Amino acid sequence: MAAASPESTASAPDSHDVIRVVGARENNLQGISVEIPKRRLTVFTGVSGSGKSSLVFGTIAAESQRLINETYPTFVQAFMSTPPRPEVDALENISPAILVDQERMGSNARSTVGTATDVHAMLRMLFSRLGVPRVGSPQAFSFNVPSVRGGGAITSERGGKTVKERRSFEITGGMCPRCEGLGEVSEVDLDELFDRTKSLAEGALTIPGFNVDGWMVRQFTESGFLDPDKPIQDYTEQELADFLHKEPVKVKMQGINITYEGLVPKITKSMLQKDRDSLQAHIRAFVDRAVRFTACPDCGGTRLNEGARSSKIDGVGIADATAMQITDLAAWLRTIDDPAVGPLIAGLRDTVDSFVEIGLGYLSLDRASGTLSGGEAQRTKMIRHLRSSLTDVTYVFDEPTAGLHPHDIQRMNALLLALRDKGNTVLVVEHKPEVIAIADFVVDLGPGAGRDGGRIQFTGDVAGLRSSDTLTGRHLDHRARLKDSTRTPQGALEIRGATQHNLRNVDVDVPLGVLTVVTGVAGSGKSSLIHGNLTGLDGVVIVDQAPIRGSRRSSPATYTGVLDAVRSAFAKANGVKPALFSANSEGACIACKGLGVIITDLGFQSTVETVCEVCEGTGFSDEVLQYRLDGKNISEVLSMSAADAAEFFPKGPAHTTLARMVDVGLGYLTLGQSLNTLSGGERQRLKLAISMAKSGAVYILDEPTTGLHLADVDNLLGLLDRLVDAGNSVIVIEHHQAVMAHADWIIDIGPGAGRDGGTIVFEGAPADLVADASTLTGEHLAAYVAS
Repeated sequence: MAAASPESTASAPDSHDVIRVVGARENNLQGISVEIPKRRLTVFTGVSGSGKSSLVFGTIAAESQRLINETYPTFVQAFMSTPPRPEVDALENISPAILVDQERMGSNARSTVGTATDVHAMLRMLFSRLGVPRVGSPQAFSFNVPSVRGGGAITSERGGKTVKERRSFEITGGMCPRCEGLGEVSEVDLDELFDRTKSLAEGALTIPGFNVDGWMVRQFTESGFLDPDKPIQDYTEQELADFLHKEPVKVKMQGINITYEGLVPKITKSMLQKDRDSLQAHIRAFVDRAVRFTACPDCGGTRLNEGARSSKIDGVGIADATAMQITDLAAWLRTIDDPAVGPLIAGLRDTVDSFVEIGLGYLSLDRASGTLSGGEAQRTKMIRHLRSSLTDVTYVFDEPTAGLHPHDIQRMNALLLALRDKGNTVLVVEHKPEVIAIADFVVDLGPGAGRDGGRIQFTGDVAGLRSSDTLTGRHLDHRARLKDSTRTPQGALEIRGATQHNLRNVDVDVPLGVLTVVTGVAGSGKSSLIHGNLTGLDGVVIVDQAPIRGSRRSSPATYTGVLDAVRSAFAKANGVKPALFSANSEGACIACKGLGVIITDLGFQSTVETVCEVCEGTGFSDEVLQYRLDGKNISEVLSMSAADAAEFFPKGPAHTTLARMVDVGLGYLTLGQSLNTLSGGERQRLKLAISMAKSGAVYILDEPTTGLHLADVDNLLGLLDRLVDAGNSVIVIEHHQAVMAHADWIIDIGPGAGRDGGTIVFEGAPADLVADASTLTGEHLAAYVAS
């Protein structure tokens, strides 16, 4: 480990001015010990998978949250999610930690930027006080509260006598009754559900899982309501109504009472009303084809009923206010001057101004929170902390520059420093040199990833890091340079008249056969242009950072399909069934059911996981572990890193996929580790590893440098080159200057964000953008390649 310079430790703090970590072993940490100064800005660096998050989030922040939860009564703890005690010998002097991570804010259709930040609650209060006409309390402006009238008989004792009386109640909410506060209505395309020219017996239904001989179809053919041999186009009006929309009714089939209901309500409940991201890929594709969503005709997409829409403040309704760009909303709030709501207006202005300060002024409060990127979600979570009076708090950030243009990083740095200057401890996991440069203290982990990481390489100031011989120190001032020559496009994908979100009738040709980088400040319209116009086209492969769905049993081996090849190899070598080598099937340990751990629920205390004593954590039965493949049992193979496994399987489908994992920089991942331990960047690269088998495809990558160390960016550029050289087209939405410099073609969108963006401000080669330097991107790229 490189030692800290004398200058970096000259003002040695007393024992209470440092967070002391002793013997941390969480995930891949190698029993490390480190002292982190409090009330300072500390940046944690190292390659992806080196152990940064394990130290900051899995150890320090997790223990802080666990200790805070223990201060609550046991009854309250029973309803709280408490992190397990981290693997560490000692952890001293930690203060309450506030995590500001990149986890997306969920896909609940009722959650918006306004509701997620409480701004909408304050606006509802404002309109209930000043709105004309007056329509009721704040809930009268809530699209999540319906208007309900009811009543009933109440029995009570009065004067020794039993008295019955009728009481009524009324709840006045703001929910639009037509769309139930969602702002949109769905319409099922019947032609996507069935072929009208066929009968049910001939396979008319085209819905996934509705096979002619299957139970789902037999409920229709054997119900007695329909003729199974009659083409649907020949149904009478009554038959069509029974087929499509019949209310649930009991019928007897083969002596069993079942509930029959029309096709539309049946698939609505089983598929259409479920979280889209939780559906299997083929069902999700069907839902996307079969359902069209349009703005609610009654409320115009505002989600509100007529009463809530009618109340105005100086001609502006609450729906108008939430639809404004936040910079415009801030200006409108300054026009309201009523002493009766003075404190409320002051709080609203402060919160809305925080959006602008943090670089989110281009959003609107009615934006669905599930549509925010990871970086936008993280900055939205910061809103409530910017003007907090709390001090001596530990703020923990996970790559706060994710999704930020170089122009915006300066603003983020100012916010991090402001939190520190209020007397807080700020811990930041980050790769960007611009953020490392402002650190008071740096902790560099490595030297590699996975088993090759988890050790402290350097602690000290930035100057000491720069002069150290660590991988981070050597790359801190590294700069990619402009290409000497660029590839020639082989055609183009035409986008004409694009108007999604803030795009202003954009026409652009996206070249094929080259590496194209689409850039611009956050909120300028990059994702709207590419995802809104190219997604869904034949041959287009989307590689984003969305979570990979799966249970705790899911792993890189199961997700990539490598496990199937591994099981087959073991089965062939030992003359047994492949199912024997699955911890989810016949090979599972009978004690832990293949989990490798025994889970003990202690009620109000934290759930305890202990290594299964029967299988010693492997998840497999003793019988299975006796079988060998080239001297290794199945557990030993699943404990291998992808790089080691690629050597162990020198050929065949397993080697091909494992080699791709190594190619995308995931050679350190172990085959059997849980998918929920992967970062957003690792998930994206795992998806890329699977998709790389295609040739002649158009790859769209959304910020692939997220989570990448400076040294790994060079590897990414090499991978992108190999994809293009193999005959593919690569389109990258990216802010990193190294990727811009390496592009064959740049499309710069701006000039600003939100209403100030949405136009093409530059198209051409990177060298021309640097020579021009008239856009924000050109200005920062020119400075980057010159330094």
